[in-house]
Amino acid sequence: MSSLPVAVQRYLDKRPVKGSWALDGEGRGDFAGAVVIPSLAEGDSLFATLQSLGTNPSQLLARFLVIIVVNHGEHASAADRMQNDIDLARLVDLAERSGLCLAWIDAASHGREIPAKQAGVGFVRKLGMDLALSSLNWAEDPLLVCLDADTLVETNYLQSIVAHFRQSTLGAAVLPYRHQAGADATQQNAIDRYELFLRSYVYGLRLAGSPCAFNTVGSAIACRASAYLRCGGMNCRKAAEDFYFLQKLAKTDGVDLLTGTTVYPEPRVSERVPFGTGRSMGRLLDGDAQAVLFYPADAFRVLSEWLSVVEEKLSDDAGTLLTHADRISPVLAAYLEQAGWRTIWPQLQSTHQNKARRLHAFHGWFDGFRTMRLIHILCDNGLYRSKSEEVLAEYFKWGGRVCPGSLTGMLEELRLVDGVRHSLDC
Repeated sequence: MSSLPVAVQRYLDKRPVKGSWALDGEGRGDFAGAVVIPSLAEGDSLFATLQSLGTNPSQLLARFLVIIVVNHGEHASAADRMQNDIDLARLVDLAERSGLCLAWIDAASHGREIPAKQAGVGFVRKLGMDLALSSLNWAEDPLLVCLDADTLVETNYLQSIVAHFRQSTLGAAVLPYRHQAGADATQQNAIDRYELFLRSYVYGLRLAGSPCAFNTVGSAIACRASAYLRCGGMNCRKAAEDFYFLQKLAKTDGVDLLTGTTVYPEPRVSERVPFGTGRSMGRLLDGDAQAVLFYPADAFRVLSEWLSVVEEKLSDDAGTLLTHADRISPVLAAYLEQAGWRTIWPQLQSTHQNKARRLHAFHGWFDGFRTMRLIHILCDNGLYRSKSEEVLAEYFKWGGRVCPGSLTGMLEELRLVDGVRHSLDC
């Protein structure tokens, strides 16, 4: 294998993932991209995902390395340990007879478990993506793709990703997603409600004109490997690793919206992370009315007005902009004061004389996290969240769309906004 570019080697020398883990299986080092899949006692779900990947064109499968990170923490249950042993054995067998260029990382056998303090999906994704870097063809513009072991893909999955990055100037992209059907009507209603919650938040951001208006689903992310290096790689968070990873990519290389294919996560219950789909599904199925609370459109109207004021008054000083913020919402003004606006804004103005760059820098500071914090604080101070999806009627009115009369109808309408395909074509 030829030596790695300086930027790659520098990153690998500094990366925080330390351990004896290595890639087993496919040993080539000339791939145009890698698909990285964390797997913790996944069993048949993992192999269904790999089977769906295998329906992609053979010429593309030959160019993409598929990496499975079979993992558990030091305190894993006996059942998880046994299932991971089975999955590793099945991967060895599958590698010899599938059309996939298959590799795996054994982070589950005795002595190779992930330390308890690091065990979590962020660390596992990072481990797989970091180890993939040495197997890529850096003479091209290689890609890194995040997928999950419970997520099915379409026959044009790899083709759509490759085509997107050929024409996009940005470094990362999110893919359309649509949860698989529930096992029964109760589970279907639960996943529809949760997915509508996710999509309505992003739709609110889009209506407000926020550059953060993209879904943050771990199984629906792709980026250039060079962008991965520039943003400092995947984080090691135990939850919301996808959100924070995309925030970093948005600041360094930009996040685009990919179209033409859809990924299909499984709507299962899980308690592996403190929040997210699995935990929310469990609460919904237990009858917890507070599990999903929709944000009022007025919270995003506050955001919209604030973003417009900044864009129109980039030359105004911090105090003047705070006065405008107070007229929009005293809660907004107090939030900005607490966040250090009077210090931050003069620094941005001084550093970025060009207005376009100043606006970009502002959005780098007022990022997805600060935006979410503002929405939450507004809802804690007078703009209350609702368990009824009927609150979303204001979103559709604001967006100039006819509001469907049912939860399912609203969900389908917002799926169309996000470019989601109607049926699973795997």
